Amino acid sequence: MPYAFTEQGVAMLSGVLNSDKAIQVNISIMRTFLLIRNFALTKLKELERKYDKQFVDVFEAINYLIKKDNINKQHNTRVKIGFKTKE
Repeated sequence: MPYAFTEQGVAMLSGVLNSDKAIQVNISIMRTFLLIRNFALTKLKELERKYDKQFVDVFEAINYLIKKDNINKQHNTRVKIGFKTKE
């Protein structure tokens, strides 16, 4: 498996690295993630318009997953990982 950062991983890394160079690289990477996401959504919308009648179920499933992912991000339902401390 290749080693790669997710968008969230890059955001977390920015909290650790404080040099000017690291901040500029982080901003560039985050902008790249944004461009890739927008490109993918644009292509999805183009396909949806072109093949709407043939692939209604596929597009509904994809849109459901996108909405579900956005709802989960809003409610912060991810499982937290790390060390547990004794109180």
